[in-house]
Amino acid sequence: MDHLGELKSYALLHARNQGMTAKAAAHTLARIHNDDEGDEASWARVWSAQGDTLAARGRLLDACRCYALARFPHPAGDTERGRAQQAGVAAFDTWRGARRRGIVRLELDHPEGPLACWAAGLDRGRPLLVLMGGIVSVKEQWAPLLPKLTRLGYAAVVTEMPGVGENPLRYTADSWRLLPWIMDQLSSRARTADTTLLCLSFSGHMALRAAAEDDRVGRVLTVGAPVAHFFTDDDWWPRVPTITATTLRSLTGVTDIAELRSLLKEFPLDPPQLRSVRAAVRYVASARDEIIPPQEQALLRAALPDVRIKLFDDVHGSPDHAGALRRWLVLNLLRPARARAAA
Repeated sequence: MDHLGELKSYALLHARNQGMTAKAAAHTLARIHNDDEGDEASWARVWSAQGDTLAARGRLLDACRCYALARFPHPAGDTERGRAQQAGVAAFDTWRGARRRGIVRLELDHPEGPLACWAAGLDRGRPLLVLMGGIVSVKEQWAPLLPKLTRLGYAAVVTEMPGVGENPLRYTADSWRLLPWIMDQLSSRARTADTTLLCLSFSGHMALRAAAEDDRVGRVLTVGAPVAHFFTDDDWWPRVPTITATTLRSLTGVTDIAELRSLLKEFPLDPPQLRSVRAAVRYVASARDEIIPPQEQALLRAALPDVRIKLFDDVHGSPDHAGALRRWLVLNLLRPARARAAA
C-alpha cells in the first residue's frame, strides 16, 4: 500500500474512534489526492479546510475531529499539520468553555517542559483516572469523555504520550515514569492511592511498566498495547505499517529505522516485571492486529497475577467493534478500583 493509501486506511479507524461517521470521513477523503504540503488537494489542507468550515458554523467538536485528522499521524516538520494541531486545541478549548462542562485545562510543570492536560471532577475524595491515547491520538480526541468519567465517580485527567500533541517530552524506554509523576502532581487534588490508568495502544505499555513500580495503580485498562515481542521480534517487524514506524521515529527522535529498531530493544517488559504488577489488568486484543503480535497475549496470561483479555476478530484498535469495546471498558470502570490479585 502506498503512503496516501495507508494514510486513508488508518484515518478511517481514528475518524470512527472520534465519533465521525464513515460517510463523512469518506466524503472528505475522496477530495484528498496527495500529501504534498501546500497543495489544495493535500491531506493537511483538505482536512484543515473542513475543520475551518465546521468551526465557522459553530460545530466545534466536529471541527476538532477534522483538525486531529489534519495533523495525523504527526506534525514533524510539516507546518500545515502543526497549525492543525494548534487549531484543534483552540477549537476544543472554545467548546469546553462555551458548554461549561466542568472541564479545566491544567499545565503541570514538568522539568522538560509544561505538560498540558484536560481534567474534570478533581477532588481529593475521588479516585484518579488518567486517560492517555497512543502514538497518533491527541488528548482532544478523548477529552469529551471527561464529563462521563466524572459521572462514574472519577477525578479524570487526559493527556498525551511523550512527543504527541502538546507533550514536549521525547519518547524513551523511561517514558513510563511520566505516569507516576502525574500522580504525584495530583496527589492533593485526587485520591491517587486508587489510580486507574486507561492507556491505549503504546501508552498501555507505559501503564504496565508504571504499575510494576507503583502500587498506587489499582487497575490498568488498555487496548492493543505492545508488551515485549513487538519491540524484539525481527520476524514480525517487516509487517509493521510504515505509519507506525515513521511516527515512532518522530517521537523518539531517531534518524532511521535501523536506529529505531536498536532503540526499541530497550523497551520490552520481561516476565519478572510483569509478575510484580499487582494492579488488575484488563486488555483488549484484536485477532487480526497488524501492529501488535499475538504472542503478547500469551505473555500477559502467563506472567500477570490478575489479567482478563477481551478478544475481538478485528484489526488494530477493533474499529468494527467500537461499541462493544466501549461497553467492556465502561463495565470494568464500574468495578472497584482496588480489584487486586489475591493481595
